[in-house]
Amino acid sequence: MNLRADITLDALNARARGSLPELFGLTVLHIDERELLMRMQVRPQLLAPNGFLHAASVIALADTACGFAVIAHLPAGAESFTTIELKCNFLGTAREGAVDAVARGVHLGRNTQVWDATVTEAATGKTLALFRCTQMILWPRAAASAKA
Repeated sequence: MNLRADITLDALNARARGSLPELFGLTVLHIDERELLMRMQVRPQLLAPNGFLHAASVIALADTACGFAVIAHLPAGAESFTTIELKCNFLGTAREGAVDAVARGVHLGRNTQVWDATVTEAATGKTLALFRCTQMILWPRAAASAKA
């Protein structure tokens, strides 16, 4: 599955407006064949009451990075996608600075895609989490019934 020609950093970042990625301050920094880099600035609202980066903040970053990567790699004619499974292993945390997620395509099929994301501290490269998700590709109903 190739990177769609109509996908740009500006187009991807515009998708964040008015939704959870904007609320979390997520920004796509780089997109390439089977890879996407997204950054999140750590701020007090993204921390748990214990002062560490909230697990949900890490998952929001990793899942959004993978989701935006899926958008950039949708098969021709596909309408959208939805997450059908995700898993995250937490290896560390952060209290400040920026956190990056690099999403990498593992399986880019016609009906499903599997993406891995490694979440790291931007300044040190220290790994904070390993994330994997499976996405179901959504096709227009008319095309789906015509194939049946």
